[in-house]
Amino acid sequence: MTNAVTIVQYGTRQGMKSEVYLNWPIYGRPDEPIGMDYFFWVIDTGERKIVVDTGFSAAGGANRSRTFLAAPADAFSAVGVEPSDAPEVLVTHAHYDHIGNLDLFPSSRVTIAREEWQFWTSGMADRRQFHHSVEDAELDHLRAVHASGRLRPFDDEIEIAPGVVMKRVGGHTPGQSIVLVDTAAGRVALASDAVHYYEEYDDDVPFAFVADLPAMYAGFDLLHRWEEDGTIQHVVSGHDPSTLDRFGRIPDGPLPGLTARIE
Repeated sequence: MTNAVTIVQYGTRQGMKSEVYLNWPIYGRPDEPIGMDYFFWVIDTGERKIVVDTGFSAAGGANRSRTFLAAPADAFSAVGVEPSDAPEVLVTHAHYDHIGNLDLFPSSRVTIAREEWQFWTSGMADRRQFHHSVEDAELDHLRAVHASGRLRPFDDEIEIAPGVVMKRVGGHTPGQSIVLVDTAAGRVALASDAVHYYEEYDDDVPFAFVADLPAMYAGFDLLHRWEEDGTIQHVVSGHDPSTLDRFGRIPDGPLPGLTARIE
């Protein structure tokens, strides 16, 4: 198996658990600080690279006081992703921190769940609870990708390459997707924001921003079931600060301390 996954951290912030978990007081736990790291992921099939999400833009980060640890354009280049190669881009969902730099890839095909695409172009994005998590200019860019013929919507599941499958689970957003990658180390679930934090996943504590709570719970259940029956061996969170250390933070190289690799 030649597939490998590189986890790249490009940003961070600090907050409180009451900010990131839905109805935190009902759990009877104290409020306490929690970090949130921001990642994108790169799949190397041995023949081509596939980008999973593109991070937040300078505008999207500034509007929410997020901190860059590496400029996404530089980080992509550092891990061998060149826009001129037109790598396929997989969008797990259309929040600002996942589509903020789509314009770095003007020739790439962009794959996204059909339900996600339809939701954010339905007018629902204007409602305050949803609009908080998006940038209008970035949704306009997604529309431009569609108009150019480069957007590939899928329904429930799509094979991207041998051993690489994208699957819609919903919950956090209507089309929230995960990406399954077969590697020599086992099958990796790039959970993106189906699992922001391992505490969220392990303790059944949903994230604060959710479009469909039962679907979010069902996503947890699916991943747990897959772990138990051996369908997957690794769950990669979307924002947990422990993620790089869990998978072997790489201290040297072009992005010192900001990457891990599963192969």
